[in-house]
Amino acid sequence: MSGYAVSGRYGRNAWLGASTGVLAMMLAAPVLAQAAGNADTTASGQTDQPAEVIVTGQRAAIQSAQNIKRNSGEIVDSIVANDIGKLPDRSVTEALQRVVGVTIDHTMARNDPEHYSVEGSGVNIRGLTYVRSELNGRDSFTANGGRSLSFEDVSPELMAGIDIYKNPSAEQIEGAIGGLVNLRTAMPFDYKGLRASASVQGSWGDLSRGKAAPSASVLLSDRWNTGIGEIGILVDLAYSQSRTRTDAIQQEPFYPRIDLVPGQTVWIPKGESWRTLKFDRKRKGAYAALQWRPNSDIETSLSFFRSDYRMHWDENAIFTSTYAYNIVPAPGAEFTYDKNGVFQKGVLTDPTDGGMPFNDDVRSADRHSVTNDLSWHLKWKASSRFTFNADAQYVRGTTTGFDSTVATGLQIPSETIDRSTAIPSLTVDKAYMTNPANYYWAFIMDHKDHSVGKEWAGRADGEYEFGEGFLKSLRFGARINNRTAVTNSSPYNWQAISQTWMLGWYEPTLAYLNNFQAPSQTYAFPNFFNGKVALPSAVVFPATSLATGWPNSYQQLFGFRQALCKQLNPGCSDSWTPTAYSDATLNNQKERTYAGYATLRFGTEVGGMPLDGSLGVRVVRTLDSASGVLAVNAFTPGAGGQLPPGKTAGDFAAFPGISQHIVAKNDFTNVLPSLNVRLRITPTLQARLAIAKAIARPDFSQLQQYTSLSSSIDSTTSIQSFTGSGSGNPYLRPTKSDQFDATLEWYFAPTGSLTAAVFYKRLTNVVINQLSTLSVNDTAGQAHNFTITAPINGAKGTAKGFEIGYNQYYDFLPGLLSGFGVQANYTLVASKQKLYMPVNVPYCTGDGATQTNLNVNLNGCDTNGQTFGNPPLANLSKHAFNVALLYDKGPLSARLAYNWRSKYLQAINVNPTQGSDALNLNPSSAGYGQKNIVWGLPIWAASYGQLDGSVFWKFNDHLTVGIEAQNLTDSKYKQLMQQHIGLMNRAWFVSGRRYTAQLRVTY
Repeated sequence: MSGYAVSGRYGRNAWLGASTGVLAMMLAAPVLAQAAGNADTTASGQTDQPAEVIVTGQRAAIQSAQNIKRNSGEIVDSIVANDIGKLPDRSVTEALQRVVGVTIDHTMARNDPEHYSVEGSGVNIRGLTYVRSELNGRDSFTANGGRSLSFEDVSPELMAGIDIYKNPSAEQIEGAIGGLVNLRTAMPFDYKGLRASASVQGSWGDLSRGKAAPSASVLLSDRWNTGIGEIGILVDLAYSQSRTRTDAIQQEPFYPRIDLVPGQTVWIPKGESWRTLKFDRKRKGAYAALQWRPNSDIETSLSFFRSDYRMHWDENAIFTSTYAYNIVPAPGAEFTYDKNGVFQKGVLTDPTDGGMPFNDDVRSADRHSVTNDLSWHLKWKASSRFTFNADAQYVRGTTTGFDSTVATGLQIPSETIDRSTAIPSLTVDKAYMTNPANYYWAFIMDHKDHSVGKEWAGRADGEYEFGEGFLKSLRFGARINNRTAVTNSSPYNWQAISQTWMLGWYEPTLAYLNNFQAPSQTYAFPNFFNGKVALPSAVVFPATSLATGWPNSYQQLFGFRQALCKQLNPGCSDSWTPTAYSDATLNNQKERTYAGYATLRFGTEVGGMPLDGSLGVRVVRTLDSASGVLAVNAFTPGAGGQLPPGKTAGDFAAFPGISQHIVAKNDFTNVLPSLNVRLRITPTLQARLAIAKAIARPDFSQLQQYTSLSSSIDSTTSIQSFTGSGSGNPYLRPTKSDQFDATLEWYFAPTGSLTAAVFYKRLTNVVINQLSTLSVNDTAGQAHNFTITAPINGAKGTAKGFEIGYNQYYDFLPGLLSGFGVQANYTLVASKQKLYMPVNVPYCTGDGATQTNLNVNLNGCDTNGQTFGNPPLANLSKHAFNVALLYDKGPLSARLAYNWRSKYLQAINVNPTQGSDALNLNPSSAGYGQKNIVWGLPIWAASYGQLDGSVFWKFNDHLTVGIEAQNLTDSKYKQLMQQHIGLMNRAWFVSGRRYTAQLRVTY
């Protein structure tokens, strides 16, 4: 959309923050800007603005934006539609990272560090994940168990602007401790008359496959004077497709070994792995708005918004399943170590298993997410002093996912690893790796989920203006909403076909491809790492059709296991059933909130300096209900298959199937005061102060009420485990924050500003995961403790820091040089977290029933059994900055933009850097030297930056063409794993450069 309109919210003039002072003003096309200080918004977030002001020069646009910022009543940064179209970004998520204080994640999920997200994922504001999302000032969400939108699902082409609020006011919907992201769409009355625009795009990349991925958008808006008043209609449609590929190399965790070098503990990795993920995304967006103004006192509107997101990815991955303590140097070779005993280079092999067991899988995943929003708004100017607003909204979101994995395996004779290079070099026997006769069918795994979220919301707001005097106006209002979340998620149904640990007691041999026929393929990893890293080898994988052919293909593969099992035990009756939904996996939640607020706006002079602001309070009551099932899965030792050698069914516990329905309710009230003050020190210098209390309710996935308990037997160690999954905590309370913000803003030129902000957030009731136990009797009446992981309000913390932003066009330079400009911002955030019940013991244990095992989730445990202490708040980078070189002169508009953030903790104890085979090196433990300690490492994202660029040429007032480029530096995204030998390299991801050609037409 052609246009630039930044507005305040809930009756406040908007302003551009330190980082986006120039983001909204780099267009060569005409820009629409509100008259400074005159724009106002209703409680629904829709702009109540004068007719558009056509600004033909970039300098005038910047000056207008700075005036809007100066007249704002809150601390807010904004991006407008043309920014998203003009920035070298392909999603709302990527555009947000340009804003000072905002960072994004680069993995598909925060609990899944193995899979890289090219377009970015979760948004953090000032280092915190407590981010609310709104659409036109109303609640909006994706039905994925959280409370906010997945911004990557939203079509950026539909946006008229994005506002990022840093400190909540009483008028805003509660829930934004980190900040609030409000997505704004255009309305018909934003334009003088007919407006039509369209764009077409094609995207491709270094590692993309096939032809360019197309995108297109079209907008049509008009308004008419009729016998019943003025009517406006706007329709906006968008379609976007993306094809990307990510290559990865992964270093497995290091294990301590006391058996390789006499008198010394050395650290050896389990090996190295490599993989490729091919990602396809289709995003559809639709938006329509109807406005009616029967007279100058009444205006009403009806709008519909739809986001439709589909993604599919196929992965080819090869990874080790080697038992770490079987690894030794290959015959005739030796390992070399650094001064700390950490492996540097050598040839790894596993003679115990006849080679190093590896699995190589084809994984196919699909997700379809849809959010529909229908909203109505009314504004009535009842008198010269009183204005009334009413709002009603219905939101329905759904998401459905399916995940299918089929794997082959092989015994790699050896791996030669050299860690002396930036990315460790890896060499294997390529002839062996490409021979299908060396592979066997290894395992299958299926999973599916489906979620539905609904919300009805209504609100009414009023404002009474007092006129002259200290008190300017009183704003007040009430809101009620009723939200439901229904989730059904099947277990990840992993089933072995043939594994080395099954040999001798369950299967006589492995299910080699030569003996058991099913489709397979050799994948050569073309142009691996953009040709900058030597490919270890091509690999023989299952055909993708086996993953997508579920469930019939799974039945075929499981038949291979049955055939082998019957060779040792003719009575073997083991069978496979597809993953399925059940009452035990169903979670049904309801939440109703009642909120009311009142805000006094004031203004006066202090020492001749104008001072204004607002003082308000919001009171909200929340009623939660969660229903689900506590299920104990039936377990009979040896049923359908063999027991470990030398064991009988009587050596293990058996459990009957139990299902108990549980309903949990929670009720709490929060009082949330807020104060916003602005002091105009000079005509060009002003200061702000904001103080507030805020809350962030737990995600629905954390409030779920269902737990599934199951037991299994480790065939290698003959140890029976008792574990639980899916456990939530419906009695969680919101995380609370006391928030303080102060800013200083200097507008030293019509196109120049320098702004700074400091902030402090004191957090309580932080939700963390904690291990606990649940006692269940077996069929013999003996109690067993099942270990479950569940969230609790278990910590407090602080987040503090400062932001600084600078933007300027150098108008004073001569000729063509006057088109240059710079935008820069920097954010520093420091955090601390303190557990309410700290666990300070130095070593972890393998016994889930003991408190020391709490370490694995709270602090993390190393492969030597030692714990880590005092982890920081997750997803928080201490440093982040943006630098952009801009050029706007005549028909040419260009920029180079570099974004960077420092390392940050991603997660603790997540797959695949977790296990139960850590070496017990606790000198006071009776089990010293045993290999049975539960462990899980802290995973960090290393510092990361990339350079993006764009060039646009405006032929005339109607036609613009351009090209955008992402990741011009071909940057590598790196992950680290924390161990006591240091912060070790874990993984490297490369997605290559991406390019987009674009044509825009506007009338």
